[in-house]
Amino acid sequence: MTDRIQAPRGTYDVLPDQAAARAALEAHAREVLEAAGYERIETPVFEHTELFSRGVGESTDVVQKEMYTFSDGGGRSLTLRPEGTAAVCRAYAEHGMHKLAQPVKLWYLGQFFRYERAQAGRYRQFWQVGAEALGSDDPAVDAESILLLATLLGDLGARGVQVRVSSLGRVEARAVYREALQAHLRAHEERLSEEVRARIDLNPLRAFDSDHPGTREVMRDAPLLRDFLEADDAAHFAEVLALLDAADVAYEVDPTLVRGLDYYARTVFEVHSTELGAQSALGGGGRYDGLVAQIGGPPTPGMGWAAGIERILLAGGTPPHAAPPVDLLVAGPAGPLQFKLAVDARHAGLRAQVDLGGRSRKGVLKQANRLHARYVAWMDDDGHAQLKDMDSGEQQEVAVDAIVRDVLRGPGL
Repeated sequence: MTDRIQAPRGTYDVLPDQAAARAALEAHAREVLEAAGYERIETPVFEHTELFSRGVGESTDVVQKEMYTFSDGGGRSLTLRPEGTAAVCRAYAEHGMHKLAQPVKLWYLGQFFRYERAQAGRYRQFWQVGAEALGSDDPAVDAESILLLATLLGDLGARGVQVRVSSLGRVEARAVYREALQAHLRAHEERLSEEVRARIDLNPLRAFDSDHPGTREVMRDAPLLRDFLEADDAAHFAEVLALLDAADVAYEVDPTLVRGLDYYARTVFEVHSTELGAQSALGGGGRYDGLVAQIGGPPTPGMGWAAGIERILLAGGTPPHAAPPVDLLVAGPAGPLQFKLAVDARHAGLRAQVDLGGRSRKGVLKQANRLHARYVAWMDDDGHAQLKDMDSGEQQEVAVDAIVRDVLRGPGL
């Protein structure tokens, strides 16, 4: 017997009974984001590897460990996209969007890929919804971005939501803090994890994310970036917080918050759920004012976020949804009349299905109940038709060409 082939580890199938919730989530994301002026953008599933190595950062886990990279037939290095912001920035620069009215506000929903340890809520092929606003450094852009994700999660019913915010300052101003943090880490190097020790020069801020007991103890006394912010960075962050207060967004200022990608500067934030255990992050993002220029575009400020669809659903973030109603189930011996009736019903705007299972009359009625069908039309070989109202139970013989009219008219007609 041939071994059964299964989906690769870290991937999953979206089955029909799960698809409705995901579609409803996407529809609500569209409603929330487009009401705020964000327009849909789609970027390729794979990009030139250089986009991520230059944009995301050579020192990040994403680039060093997690990317799916391959050579195409022409010998070019391509990578399945591990995140969405760099690709949106590439599209912004490539298509001259800096010539449009600024900020350009875009949103996306699609599949992304990272080679991570697969577990609940963390997959190697996963879906994210994201929003990016490019072309303005106004603190209101930051506040609106945080507000939109918090609003979306609240509307979807995600449970135990907590918003954490911080400021990393601008990249240039961060250099002084980086040196102070590196000095602190080197002074306690023997207590750090091997991974953190290896990152002291490349990315010392990631030490705040470590779960290693010794590292966590060292980081309790580590200098904090908020104490090194320049005056304009501090003023920018204070304005973001004031706007969040005005919008009644509940948040916690977390001075230890860092993000795993090198392009972030100034405002950063994460949204967590107490429902998810260790993998508690639903999404997050921040400001990336240097990213567009870093990948060859014009100097452009930007702010954005992404949230995991799977994480949102695990946190209970499922909007109310119902299967689309079936107006008419066409049954009886399969033939041209049944098929044409279903086509005519669809042309008239009805949701019509043909029973393709060869069911008996009793079986058809059971199937109609499963589908919550409003009417069943049973057609015999001799062309006679009986129309049953599933709500009232009434049944009458009708002409085939009158069925669509009668269903459109509704009960009692």
